[in-house]
Amino acid sequence: MEELTVEVLRAWARTALAELGRARSEIDELNVYPVPDGDTGTNLYLTWEAACEALPKGKLTFAEAVQAFGRGALLGARGNSGVITSQLVRACGMRLAENLPRAHAADGVLADPRMSEAAAFADALTYAADAAYGAVAEPVEGTMLTVARAAATGAMTAANDGKSLADVCLAAVASARHALTKTTEQLDVLRRAGVVDAGGAGLVVILGAMESVLTGRTVHVDVPARVQPQDAAGDLGADGPAYEVMYLLDAPDDAIGAFRQQLTGLGDSVVVVGGDGLWNVHVHTDDIGAAVERGIEIGRPHRIRVTHFEDQHHHEPAPGRAVIAVVAGEGLAELFTESGAQVVVGGPGRRCSTGELLTAIEKSQALEIVLLPNDKDTIAVAEAAATAARQDGRRVAVIPTRAQVQGLAAIAVHDPASSFDDDVVHQSAAAGQTRHGAVTVAVKDAWTMAGRCRIGDALGVVDGDFALITEELTDAAIGVVDRLLGGGGELLTIVTGRDAEPELAATLERHVRRQRKDVDVVVYDGGQERYPLLIGVE
Repeated sequence: MEELTVEVLRAWARTALAELGRARSEIDELNVYPVPDGDTGTNLYLTWEAACEALPKGKLTFAEAVQAFGRGALLGARGNSGVITSQLVRACGMRLAENLPRAHAADGVLADPRMSEAAAFADALTYAADAAYGAVAEPVEGTMLTVARAAATGAMTAANDGKSLADVCLAAVASARHALTKTTEQLDVLRRAGVVDAGGAGLVVILGAMESVLTGRTVHVDVPARVQPQDAAGDLGADGPAYEVMYLLDAPDDAIGAFRQQLTGLGDSVVVVGGDGLWNVHVHTDDIGAAVERGIEIGRPHRIRVTHFEDQHHHEPAPGRAVIAVVAGEGLAELFTESGAQVVVGGPGRRCSTGELLTAIEKSQALEIVLLPNDKDTIAVAEAAATAARQDGRRVAVIPTRAQVQGLAAIAVHDPASSFDDDVVHQSAAAGQTRHGAVTVAVKDAWTMAGRCRIGDALGVVDGDFALITEELTDAAIGVVDRLLGGGGELLTIVTGRDAEPELAATLERHVRRQRKDVDVVVYDGGQERYPLLIGVE
């Protein structure tokens, strides 16, 4: 792939989000600088997710796409690493749009190019690294800034040698990886802990996703593990300011330089990114009021967020416990609500975001939270939301339900009167003992684990994998149920979809009652899309 297009941007955004989700907890564990609060991976994930959500669907010019993506990162940036990443993303996109004339053309036709795609990419990485350094009041080497600079240098060297776009990207990733391994030696706090810089590790994951997209090869970046600390007796605790203060600021661009210096007098880890009148402000300080007042003096601070590093229990929600379930249809929403859960809409084709789950958690005002993702792709999203919510003093457990019927099994045994641990154990056990299946209709020709399917074929799904292909949905449903019941079971749950024919569930129920009189059958109207039937066996 030798062109930077909207499709490439979308693919990179999706791939990087998935990879950050995979590496999130490992990056969190590396986090000892600038404060050991263990949230860098989560903050990077949430920042990137906000950028992805801001990227509109439909036809866009490249310039429109990178502008929306960069603004989403700016507005959704969390933590020191997230703010710097938002600056890297925004600056890189802006520079690419300037250097590629076709970026502004709706048809994407390249006319009178000022530089090649490879050179434009390398130049954009260099511009972004410079912008990130400029946004930090007191840049420190051995951080993600160092990794960004190394990536840019590697890319520029390859571009100057006439390499292709993919090769330039490979050079950037290789240089970033090498720089990351050296951060342990550059920053004393990292050396004493025996870790690489967490923010730099996240940046390498993001660049690795671009390598995957441009080369067509799947690249998984393994986050470097801890090594033997060189000074195990060293104090790794934070001895600096007690609070992290973040807010968005509407202010004129020409006032930001002096404002950034004023914040430096109030604390450290000062990062101010943005432009065109909108800025994201980050500072570690002991004087929360002064940090906000400096913003008021030049503009309008809003979306103010304060985190206490030592005591994250300063925000006390009302006592109680909430179960929050991701649901795939109106009927399922009613079922979960009746069983005592709060619901967030999700499901195939409409994945819920970490932000939506965090909003639901905040709305619940509960000290104890149980999350039921009910979809394998939503488990990582729920884990990220759980990590963020724990920073506000909540106890949060994610039960890794991979299907709606597993969530129904879990909520059926929910007991708000029991201890939190007992409730989680019982719900986890119920979910884990539920085998799940489904039937659907193929919308394209494709190869599956059951063989080649064609448009219109009925597909049977068992425990998340395509297990059989038939001509009729009824045959697929019977095949799925027989396989699920082959491993034993006492209760069969059938959840009908929005467009399911009424006779489909009735035929399946009759089949089970004839063949397995020892199995109880319950049928619910779920209202989910794409899957006429969801099936569970307990």
